[in-house]
Amino acid sequence: MNIKETRGKQDVKTEQLALPSVRGKGIALVLTGATLWGISGTVAQYLFQRQGFSPAWLVDIRLLLAGAILLILSGMKNPKRIMDIWKTKHDAGSLVLFSLLGMLAVQYTYFAAIDHSNAAAATVLQYLAPVMIATYLAIRSKKLPTSWQFTAILLALLGTLLLVTKGNIGTLSISGLAVFWGIASAVALAFYTLQPRSLLARWGAVTVTGWGMVVGGLSFSFIHPPWLFQGHISFQSLMAVVFVVIFGTLIAFYCYLESLKYISASETSLLASVEPLSAAFVSVIWLGVPFGFEEWLGTFCIISTIAILAKKTN
Repeated sequence: MNIKETRGKQDVKTEQLALPSVRGKGIALVLTGATLWGISGTVAQYLFQRQGFSPAWLVDIRLLLAGAILLILSGMKNPKRIMDIWKTKHDAGSLVLFSLLGMLAVQYTYFAAIDHSNAAAATVLQYLAPVMIATYLAIRSKKLPTSWQFTAILLALLGTLLLVTKGNIGTLSISGLAVFWGIASAVALAFYTLQPRSLLARWGAVTVTGWGMVVGGLSFSFIHPPWLFQGHISFQSLMAVVFVVIFGTLIAFYCYLESLKYISASETSLLASVEPLSAAFVSVIWLGVPFGFEEWLGTFCIISTIAILAKKTN
Protein backbone atom coordinates (compact mmCIF):
# COMPACT_ATOMS: atom_id res chain seq x y z
CA MET A 1 0.00 0.00 0.00
CA ASN A 2 1.51 3.34 -1.02
CA ILE A 3 1.48 6.62 0.91
CA LYS A 4 -1.30 8.17 -1.19
CA GLU A 5 -3.63 5.20 -0.59
CA THR A 6 -2.90 5.31 3.15
CA ARG A 7 -3.63 9.04 3.32
CA GLY A 8 -6.77 8.57 1.23
CA LYS A 9 -8.15 5.98 3.63
CA GLN A 10 -7.26 8.15 6.60
CA ASP A 11 -9.09 11.11 5.03
CA VAL A 12 -12.20 8.96 4.45
CA LYS A 13 -12.13 7.76 8.06
CA THR A 14 -11.71 11.32 9.32
CA GLU A 15 -14.64 12.47 7.20
CA GLN A 16 -16.81 9.61 8.46
CA LEU A 17 -15.97 10.46 12.05
CA ALA A 18 -16.74 14.14 11.44
CA LEU A 19 -20.19 13.52 9.97
CA PRO A 20 -21.92 12.53 13.27
CA SER A 21 -20.38 15.61 14.89
CA VAL A 22 -21.67 17.89 12.13
CA ARG A 23 -25.12 16.27 12.20
CA GLY A 24 -25.21 16.51 15.99
CA LYS A 25 -24.49 20.24 15.75
CA GLY A 26 -27.41 20.70 13.36
CA ILE A 27 -29.75 18.71 15.62
CA ALA A 28 -28.71 20.68 18.73
CA LEU A 29 -29.20 23.98 16.91
CA VAL A 30 -32.71 23.26 15.64
CA LEU A 31 -33.86 21.80 18.99
CA THR A 32 -32.61 24.89 20.82
CA GLY A 33 -34.22 27.29 18.36
CA ALA A 34 -37.55 25.45 18.24
CA THR A 35 -37.85 25.20 22.04
CA LEU A 36 -37.14 28.92 22.43
CA TRP A 37 -39.71 29.68 19.73
CA GLY A 38 -42.35 27.66 21.55
CA ILE A 39 -41.69 29.35 24.88
CA SER A 40 -41.57 32.83 23.32
CA GLY A 41 -44.95 32.19 21.70
CA THR A 42 -46.45 31.65 25.14
CA VAL A 43 -44.67 34.77 26.42
CA ALA A 44 -46.17 36.72 23.50
CA GLN A 45 -49.63 35.42 24.44
CA TYR A 46 -49.04 36.76 27.95
CA LEU A 47 -48.17 40.19 26.50
CA PHE A 48 -51.20 40.26 24.16
CA GLN A 49 -53.90 38.88 26.43
CA ARG A 50 -52.77 39.96 29.90
CA GLN A 51 -50.70 43.10 29.29
CA GLY A 52 -52.64 44.60 26.36
CA PHE A 53 -49.74 44.74 23.88
CA SER A 54 -50.51 44.70 20.14
CA PRO A 55 -49.02 42.03 17.83
CA ALA A 56 -48.01 44.69 15.27
CA TRP A 57 -45.92 46.63 17.81
CA LEU A 58 -44.18 43.49 19.07
CA VAL A 59 -43.38 42.41 15.48
CA ASP A 60 -41.78 45.81 14.79
CA ILE A 61 -39.68 45.86 17.96
CA ARG A 62 -38.76 42.19 17.68
CA LEU A 63 -37.49 42.47 14.12
CA LEU A 64 -35.75 45.84 14.36
CA LEU A 65 -33.89 45.23 17.63
CA ALA A 66 -32.89 41.61 16.97
CA GLY A 67 -31.93 42.38 13.36
CA ALA A 68 -29.79 45.37 14.35
CA ILE A 69 -27.94 43.28 16.95
CA LEU A 70 -27.26 40.52 14.41
CA LEU A 71 -25.89 42.99 11.84
CA ILE A 72 -23.66 44.61 14.46
CA LEU A 73 -22.27 41.19 15.38
CA SER A 74 -21.74 40.39 11.72
CA GLY A 75 -20.09 43.75 11.11
CA MET A 76 -17.65 43.25 13.99
CA LYS A 77 -16.18 40.27 12.13
CA ASN A 78 -16.19 41.74 8.64
CA PRO A 79 -17.65 45.27 8.26
CA LYS A 80 -17.51 45.29 4.45
CA ARG A 81 -19.13 41.89 3.98
CA ILE A 82 -22.51 42.84 5.43
CA MET A 83 -23.07 45.26 2.50
CA ASP A 84 -21.76 42.92 -0.19
CA ILE A 85 -25.01 40.95 -0.21
CA TRP A 86 -26.72 43.95 -1.87
CA LYS A 87 -24.21 44.25 -4.72
CA THR A 88 -25.77 41.60 -6.96
CA LYS A 89 -29.35 41.98 -8.19
CA HIS A 90 -30.13 38.28 -7.72
CA ASP A 91 -29.04 38.14 -4.08
CA ALA A 92 -30.60 41.52 -3.29
CA GLY A 93 -33.92 40.45 -4.82
CA SER A 94 -33.85 37.11 -2.99
CA LEU A 95 -33.11 38.87 0.29
CA VAL A 96 -36.03 41.29 -0.13
CA LEU A 97 -38.38 38.38 -0.86
CA PHE A 98 -37.10 36.49 2.17
CA SER A 99 -37.46 39.61 4.35
CA LEU A 100 -41.07 40.33 3.36
CA LEU A 101 -42.64 36.96 2.48
CA GLY A 102 -40.51 34.91 4.87
CA MET A 103 -39.26 36.76 7.93
CA LEU A 104 -41.95 39.44 8.29
CA ALA A 105 -44.79 37.18 7.16
CA VAL A 106 -43.96 34.32 9.52
CA GLN A 107 -43.63 36.78 12.42
CA TYR A 108 -46.87 38.67 11.92
CA THR A 109 -49.12 35.76 10.97
CA TYR A 110 -47.91 33.73 13.96
CA PHE A 111 -48.45 36.56 16.44
CA ALA A 112 -51.87 37.33 14.92
CA ALA A 113 -52.86 33.67 15.35
CA ILE A 114 -51.75 33.77 19.00
CA ASP A 115 -53.69 37.00 19.58
CA HIS A 116 -56.89 35.40 18.23
CA SER A 117 -56.45 32.06 20.06
CA ASN A 118 -53.46 30.90 22.11
CA ALA A 119 -49.80 30.00 21.61
CA ALA A 120 -50.44 26.26 21.65
CA ALA A 121 -53.10 26.27 18.89
CA ALA A 122 -51.23 28.84 16.78
CA THR A 123 -47.98 26.89 16.95
CA VAL A 124 -49.59 23.55 16.10
CA LEU A 125 -51.35 25.08 13.08
CA GLN A 126 -48.04 26.58 11.96
CA TYR A 127 -46.58 23.09 11.86
CA LEU A 128 -48.71 22.20 8.88
CA ALA A 129 -45.70 23.67 7.04
CA PRO A 130 -43.87 20.33 6.52
CA VAL A 131 -46.92 18.93 4.70
CA MET A 132 -47.00 22.05 2.52
CA ILE A 133 -43.27 21.68 1.81
CA ALA A 134 -43.70 18.02 0.81
CA THR A 135 -46.68 18.87 -1.41
CA TYR A 136 -44.82 21.71 -3.10
CA LEU A 137 -41.76 19.55 -3.78
CA ALA A 138 -43.96 16.80 -5.22
CA ILE A 139 -45.68 19.27 -7.56
CA ARG A 140 -42.38 20.84 -8.61
CA SER A 141 -40.88 17.45 -9.42
CA LYS A 142 -44.13 16.45 -11.21
CA LYS A 143 -44.53 13.34 -9.10
CA LEU A 144 -47.61 12.06 -7.35
CA PRO A 145 -47.37 12.02 -3.54
CA THR A 146 -46.05 8.75 -2.16
CA SER A 147 -48.23 6.62 0.12
CA TRP A 148 -46.33 8.03 3.10
CA GLN A 149 -46.89 11.61 1.95
CA PHE A 150 -50.57 10.92 1.32
CA THR A 151 -50.89 9.46 4.84
CA ALA A 152 -49.18 12.54 6.25
CA ILE A 153 -51.60 14.85 4.41
CA LEU A 154 -54.61 12.96 5.78
CA LEU A 155 -53.19 13.06 9.32
CA ALA A 156 -52.52 16.78 8.99
CA LEU A 157 -56.10 17.42 7.89
CA LEU A 158 -57.48 15.26 10.71
CA GLY A 159 -55.23 16.94 13.27
CA THR A 160 -56.27 20.40 12.11
CA LEU A 161 -59.95 19.40 12.23
CA LEU A 162 -59.63 18.09 15.79
CA LEU A 163 -57.69 21.14 16.90
CA VAL A 164 -60.13 23.73 15.56
CA THR A 165 -63.41 21.89 16.31
CA LYS A 166 -62.62 19.67 19.33
CA GLY A 167 -64.22 16.85 17.36
CA ASN A 168 -67.52 18.70 16.87
CA ILE A 169 -67.62 19.32 13.10
CA GLY A 170 -70.40 21.89 13.37
CA THR A 171 -68.53 24.35 15.57
CA LEU A 172 -65.12 26.00 15.82
CA SER A 173 -63.30 25.84 19.16
CA ILE A 174 -61.13 28.75 18.04
CA SER A 175 -62.15 31.70 15.89
CA GLY A 176 -62.12 31.67 12.12
CA LEU A 177 -59.50 34.42 12.19
CA ALA A 178 -57.27 32.24 14.36
CA VAL A 179 -57.55 29.41 11.82
CA PHE A 180 -56.81 31.81 8.95
CA TRP A 181 -53.73 33.31 10.59
CA GLY A 182 -52.51 29.90 11.76
CA ILE A 183 -52.64 28.42 8.25
CA ALA A 184 -51.10 31.62 6.84
CA SER A 185 -48.22 31.21 9.30
CA ALA A 186 -47.70 27.65 8.02
CA VAL A 187 -47.45 28.94 4.43
CA ALA A 188 -44.97 31.60 5.55
CA LEU A 189 -42.89 29.07 7.48
CA ALA A 190 -42.74 26.78 4.42
CA PHE A 191 -41.47 29.69 2.31
CA TYR A 192 -39.09 30.73 5.09
CA THR A 193 -37.59 27.23 5.18
CA LEU A 194 -37.19 26.65 1.43
CA GLN A 195 -36.38 30.05 -0.08
CA PRO A 196 -33.14 31.24 1.61
CA ARG A 197 -30.97 28.14 1.28
CA SER A 198 -28.74 29.57 -1.46
CA LEU A 199 -28.41 32.86 0.42
CA LEU A 200 -27.42 31.02 3.58
CA ALA A 201 -24.80 29.02 1.73
CA ARG A 202 -23.17 32.18 0.32
CA TRP A 203 -23.59 34.71 3.13
CA GLY A 204 -24.20 32.81 6.36
CA ALA A 205 -27.08 32.78 8.84
CA VAL A 206 -26.06 35.89 10.80
CA THR A 207 -25.99 38.23 7.78
CA VAL A 208 -29.10 36.79 6.10
CA THR A 209 -31.16 36.69 9.30
CA GLY A 210 -30.02 40.16 10.38
CA TRP A 211 -30.89 41.82 7.07
CA GLY A 212 -34.12 39.82 6.84
CA MET A 213 -35.24 41.18 10.20
CA VAL A 214 -34.14 44.77 9.57
CA VAL A 215 -35.69 44.99 6.09
CA GLY A 216 -38.87 43.30 7.31
CA GLY A 217 -39.09 45.54 10.37
CA LEU A 218 -38.43 48.76 8.44
CA SER A 219 -41.00 47.81 5.80
CA PHE A 220 -43.64 47.05 8.42
CA SER A 221 -42.87 50.35 10.20
CA PHE A 222 -44.55 52.18 7.30
CA ILE A 223 -47.75 50.25 8.08
CA HIS A 224 -47.49 50.32 11.87
CA PRO A 225 -44.84 52.73 13.28
CA PRO A 226 -43.13 51.30 16.38
CA TRP A 227 -43.83 54.46 18.40
CA LEU A 228 -47.57 53.71 18.28
CA PHE A 229 -47.59 51.74 21.52
CA GLN A 230 -50.42 50.29 23.54
CA GLY A 231 -50.28 48.12 26.62
CA HIS A 232 -49.35 48.05 30.29
CA ILE A 233 -45.69 48.78 31.07
CA SER A 234 -44.28 46.93 34.08
CA PHE A 235 -41.10 45.12 35.03
CA GLN A 236 -42.73 41.80 34.09
CA SER A 237 -43.89 43.02 30.68
CA LEU A 238 -40.49 44.57 29.91
CA MET A 239 -38.72 41.31 30.82
CA ALA A 240 -41.20 39.45 28.61
CA VAL A 241 -40.34 41.74 25.66
CA VAL A 242 -36.61 41.22 26.30
CA PHE A 243 -37.14 37.44 26.30
CA VAL A 244 -39.08 37.54 23.02
CA VAL A 245 -36.48 39.76 21.32
CA ILE A 246 -33.28 38.08 22.57
CA PHE A 247 -34.18 34.43 23.15
CA GLY A 248 -37.30 33.98 21.04
CA THR A 249 -35.98 35.91 18.04
CA LEU A 250 -32.25 36.62 17.98
CA ILE A 251 -31.08 33.24 19.25
CA ALA A 252 -33.99 31.11 18.00
CA PHE A 253 -33.99 32.30 14.38
CA TYR A 254 -30.22 32.13 14.15
CA CYS A 255 -30.19 28.54 15.46
CA TYR A 256 -32.95 27.45 13.08
CA LEU A 257 -31.34 28.93 9.97
CA GLU A 258 -27.84 27.83 10.98
CA SER A 259 -29.10 24.23 11.36
CA LEU A 260 -30.02 24.20 7.64
CA LYS A 261 -26.30 24.23 6.87
CA TYR A 262 -25.83 20.86 8.59
CA ILE A 263 -29.09 18.93 8.10
CA SER A 264 -31.81 18.88 5.42
CA ALA A 265 -34.95 21.03 5.42
CA SER A 266 -37.16 17.97 6.06
CA GLU A 267 -35.01 16.89 9.01
CA THR A 268 -35.13 20.42 10.37
CA SER A 269 -38.93 20.36 10.14
CA LEU A 270 -39.01 17.03 11.99
CA LEU A 271 -36.83 18.15 14.87
CA ALA A 272 -38.52 21.55 15.11
CA SER A 273 -41.70 19.69 16.13
CA VAL A 274 -40.61 20.24 19.74
CA GLU A 275 -41.84 23.83 19.30
CA PRO A 276 -45.60 23.09 19.42
CA LEU A 277 -45.02 20.71 22.31
CA SER A 278 -43.08 23.28 24.33
CA ALA A 279 -45.68 25.96 23.49
CA ALA A 280 -48.55 23.68 24.53
CA PHE A 281 -46.95 22.57 27.81
CA VAL A 282 -45.92 26.09 28.85
CA SER A 283 -49.34 27.52 27.88
CA VAL A 284 -51.16 24.90 29.94
CA ILE A 285 -48.85 25.09 32.97
CA TRP A 286 -48.16 28.84 33.08
CA LEU A 287 -51.24 30.50 31.55
CA GLY A 288 -53.80 27.80 32.34
CA VAL A 289 -54.92 27.41 28.71
CA PRO A 290 -57.54 24.62 28.48
CA PHE A 291 -56.20 21.86 26.26
CA GLY A 292 -58.43 18.79 26.21
CA PHE A 293 -58.11 15.29 24.78
CA GLU A 294 -59.18 16.37 21.28
CA GLU A 295 -56.58 19.14 21.13
CA TRP A 296 -53.79 16.82 22.29
CA LEU A 297 -54.90 14.19 19.77
CA GLY A 298 -54.92 16.80 16.99
CA THR A 299 -51.46 17.95 18.08
CA PHE A 300 -50.21 14.36 17.98
CA CYS A 301 -51.63 13.87 14.47
CA ILE A 302 -49.93 16.99 13.09
CA ILE A 303 -46.59 16.22 14.74
CA SER A 304 -46.84 12.63 13.46
CA THR A 305 -46.94 13.97 9.90
CA ILE A 306 -43.48 15.44 10.41
CA ALA A 307 -42.08 12.08 11.50
CA ILE A 308 -43.70 10.37 8.51
CA LEU A 309 -42.34 12.93 6.03
CA ALA A 310 -38.85 12.52 7.49
CA LYS A 311 -38.97 8.79 6.69
CA LYS A 312 -37.69 9.41 3.15
CA THR A 313 -34.51 11.01 4.54
CA ASN A 314 -33.53 7.88 6.46
